[in-house]
Amino acid sequence: MSEKIRFTIDGQEVFGLPGESILQVTQRLGMEIPHLCFSPAPGYRADGNCRVCMVEIEGERVLASSCNRTPKTGMVVGVESPRARSARSMVMELLLSDQPVRAEAQDPDSELWKWAERTGPLESRFPKRRGPPTDSSHPAMSVNLDACIHCTRCVRACREVQVNDVIGMAGRGAGNTIVFDMGEGLGESSCVACGECVQACPTGALLAVSRVTETKQRSVDSLCPYCGVGCQTTYQMDGNRIKSVVGRDGPANKGRLCVKGRFGFDY
Repeated sequence: MSEKIRFTIDGQEVFGLPGESILQVTQRLGMEIPHLCFSPAPGYRADGNCRVCMVEIEGERVLASSCNRTPKTGMVVGVESPRARSARSMVMELLLSDQPVRAEAQDPDSELWKWAERTGPLESRFPKRRGPPTDSSHPAMSVNLDACIHCTRCVRACREVQVNDVIGMAGRGAGNTIVFDMGEGLGESSCVACGECVQACPTGALLAVSRVTETKQRSVDSLCPYCGVGCQTTYQMDGNRIKSVVGRDGPANKGRLCVKGRFGFDY
């Protein structure tokens, strides 16, 4: 059996399991570090590019992203140090500077806004850029790149989890953007509408058209009724009507769904 890794977080001695990142250790222990590009869903690798999970490591000149940094024995990690907290707050403010204001956001209850509520700030001092228009060419999904933070979760969802390779990044610098195939609209691309990118997106840049928008809602765990694979689902309900479906982690599907399971619930 592999030995546990003993190290310190904010003065508390903790144990990490082999292969765990600092972020995963804190999640297991009930500690809270904001994160957006990291997804705990099966099949997603940590990318470390959103920079809202930065922590301070004693003896190192620069801060480290906790989602893809594995601890070593004797490491001293500062999650709540003033330097780490200040860096995370600034990164969140920079991300919010390119977002629509929350009242006008496509998904005001997205992971981004929930983390902003818990870590602050909710408004940015920096000037906003005009975002690209909404792409409504797909009947089941809308593309709102004014909310995109380039976390690449959708790219990993499409390319590495579902292996469809429709979503990619194009351009350089300020012109860097999410594209579908060679720059087509989502509805004209080779997308098979599995919706994994919608489930992965933390900001509302990719949304199911039929998403729940009402404040009163409930979730019901179930199984996809279409075939015998046994994919596990969670239905988002408005009263007694199904409004949207998300995949639930199960032995058959690992949280993933096909186009019928995710969007074919209205039959």
